[in-house]
Amino acid sequence: MNGIEDLVVQPPHTVTYRVHIDRTMWVGGVRGLMLQALHPLAMRGVWQNSTFQQDPFGRLRRTADFVGRVTFGSPAEAAEAGRRVRTIHKALRVQDPDTGRRHRVDDPELLLWVHCAEVSSYLEAARRGGLGLSERQADRYLAEQRSAAAYVGLHPEDVPGTCAELEAYVKQVRPALRVTEEAAATVRFLMWPRLPEELRMLSPGKPVYFPFGALCYYTLPDWARRMYGVLPEVPRAAVTAALRAFRLAMNSVPEPVHDRAFMPATRDMLRGARERLGAAGYDVSEGLKGLTDPRRWPKGAAAGSTPAA
Repeated sequence: MNGIEDLVVQPPHTVTYRVHIDRTMWVGGVRGLMLQALHPLAMRGVWQNSTFQQDPFGRLRRTADFVGRVTFGSPAEAAEAGRRVRTIHKALRVQDPDTGRRHRVDDPELLLWVHCAEVSSYLEAARRGGLGLSERQADRYLAEQRSAAAYVGLHPEDVPGTCAELEAYVKQVRPALRVTEEAAATVRFLMWPRLPEELRMLSPGKPVYFPFGALCYYTLPDWARRMYGVLPEVPRAAVTAALRAFRLAMNSVPEPVHDRAFMPATRDMLRGARERLGAAGYDVSEGLKGLTDPRRWPKGAAAGSTPAA
């Protein structure tokens, strides 16, 4: 039988699996977009080359599809997702109105910021939401995510692989960050998104979304919230409590119901992952989420692993 890495890119024993299967990923995903938007050139690259203004939720779902494929997909699915992203980025350019220069969207500097804003947001949302990870495990997550960065065209050795390296990188980039008109509009869109056509039936409940968007905003670093200044400050403890409540509620939603939020292609990919893992002896009766429990793994697969919190 093939090794587990031949079935899914990030198997259940990895920290990445534990973080990315957690439902705090929805908060982390939106937080990541808000953080990414503070880089003027990265934000303009999105603004000038996508339909983000009309469909920010759609971009979140497409990001979820890519992250899903480079986590739960087969190596072939992940490689194809990477090729698709690199091909798209290679053809795109961004015009900087401040300098008049044109830049490649796949400029390593821009790709690195997007990657770091994204993975730092996933990790922060999960840990603050209650997923128990030690500092060593947090470092391991970032090291594992270097392979995800390679799919978009970055060299793994150029990507922060520990929390200390990530903190140093963000400190280095911060002087270049600012709130452009596009960034301010992005935060507004993410708090009041346009729903994609297939989810338009949820529009009557759209006002309920605002507290979620606000929660994502409040999980931003203090310095980022000060830059945006969109909402009044609230006690940190209240934000943490809200995030933990969100995690508890979302993690209790049955997997088939939860997965309806994804695009059909994403659901098909996840179904394939369940089938492959089930055929390899994993107990997938509780879905992919259930595999955070090592007791559902084949005999011997749990050796050297750390139980999920």
